[in-house]
Amino acid sequence: MTEVREQEPAPARTASRSRGLRRPAGLAVLGALAGVAAKAADESGWQWAGDLGTYPAAWVLVVALISRFAPGVGAAALRAAAFFAAMTAAYYGWAVFVLGFGYEPQLILAWLALSATAVAVFAMGTCWATRRPGPAAGAVLALAAGTALANGALRGVWLERTGSDVVLHPVQAAVEIVVALVVVLVLPRHRSTRLWALGLLLPMAWLAQELLNRLLHDTGII
Repeated sequence: MTEVREQEPAPARTASRSRGLRRPAGLAVLGALAGVAAKAADESGWQWAGDLGTYPAAWVLVVALISRFAPGVGAAALRAAAFFAAMTAAYYGWAVFVLGFGYEPQLILAWLALSATAVAVFAMGTCWATRRPGPAAGAVLALAAGTALANGALRGVWLERTGSDVVLHPVQAAVEIVVALVVVLVLPRHRSTRLWALGLLLPMAWLAQELLNRLLHDTGII
């Protein structure tokens, strides 16, 4: 006898899809608020506030948290991309329409494209890694945490120690350390993943630096 599966009623499927879209929409609203706040921080004259919006650590933490609590990799990608795209649009929208800055369509389109590609892939990898044990998951999370350190204030502290003439950003350096430790020690569900992520943090921070240089600096996005 062939088993007949009972299909979910159409109203229930519609309600399920509605619930699935509600979270990305809410995160898009939060992303828009974050974009306005980041631009306001840039113009505040407070170095530490401008640093939070400029350096990647805060955004790495946001995307990592979205990914950690998403039900799956697809949802993580959609939610993170929605947040980041809305943040980008609000950041540049506030700059153009409120502050009167020049319109930069190519730059805006580049960041929106990154929201749909690099940010989504980052979220999928982080979502997968927080749920898995072992070295592969640890390496992915170490790369995510290393992104929070790339081009950042903690690197500036190291350069200053080696004799380079750099401006220090102590608040941002502390934020980067906290974010990196949260990603490698708090977000993973398995102890082995935490240990591997912590052990691989420094080499993966170097790799993240190289990848960001190729993705952002060499392409002229920033």
